Amino acid sequence: MFNTDTEMLFPMRVIPSLGDMRGPEWQKLIEHLSDEMTDDSEKIAMTALVVKLAGCAGCNTDSFRAMKGCTQCARLIIKRFKGNDADLIRNYQDSQKEVTNYLSKRDQ
Repeated sequence: MFNTDTEMLFPMRVIPSLGDMRGPEWQKLIEHLSDEMTDDSEKIAMTALVVKLAGCAGCNTDSFRAMKGCTQCARLIIKRFKGNDADLIRNYQDSQKEVTNYLSKRDQ
């Protein structure tokens, strides 16, 4: 089955749809990331976070997640995250550090 919302990895275009899944601090982060002027490295960090949480690397076209699409999968993953919002935001910040470190090494 083919779903036009299914991609190989979590797409940045889905970030705005995650805002209503958690509390006010999470909503503020998603609003910031949804702004066109936000640095791409911050958006890449969110992509990396969702890829880790959702296991996007193991997803394939025959999986239930792929049939539902990236938007529904990501919303479910964020909603079901076992920690609190502070834990989720801390995980995002860790992903942001990884992206920044990678980009700084690449530029040397």
